[in-house]
Amino acid sequence: MGIEQFILFLVGGVSAVLTFFLHVDLKQGPVRASSLVGVLVGVFVLVCPDLLSPYLTKNLPLVCFGASFIGMVSSKVLSNYLLIGFSGIVFTIIFFNTSSFFNGFGGGLGSAACIALLVSLSFPLIRKQRKLQKRGLQIKRHRKSKGNN
Repeated sequence: MGIEQFILFLVGGVSAVLTFFLHVDLKQGPVRASSLVGVLVGVFVLVCPDLLSPYLTKNLPLVCFGASFIGMVSSKVLSNYLLIGFSGIVFTIIFFNTSSFFNGFGGGLGSAACIALLVSLSFPLIRKQRKLQKRGLQIKRHRKSKGNN
């Protein structure tokens, strides 16, 4: 992984967290928060294009704006900053692997953001499922040991 991809991973995570912070903590609302993050990066790329490589100039605003959709999530649904940042990174992975499929289709960034958010929302369910499975195995073992006595 090159430095440009690392920068995009970092921007994906930070954009999601910054949008969520603006949305929830500073009470800017989800649309305004996402717009602020997208505009800030867009203006930066337009004003300082010589500071970035052509690859970053093309992809940085897309990753930033797409990951900012994750930060629009309600705090009632997900309020863990770490999981929101992780969702931004997952979004970037999806962006790297599907950006060619979304050419010419509207909603590609939003769809990728939704998928990334769903991946992060599934972690507590998976963890709970493992605990239930372990508990079920312990009960079965306990019954077998009682049955042998």
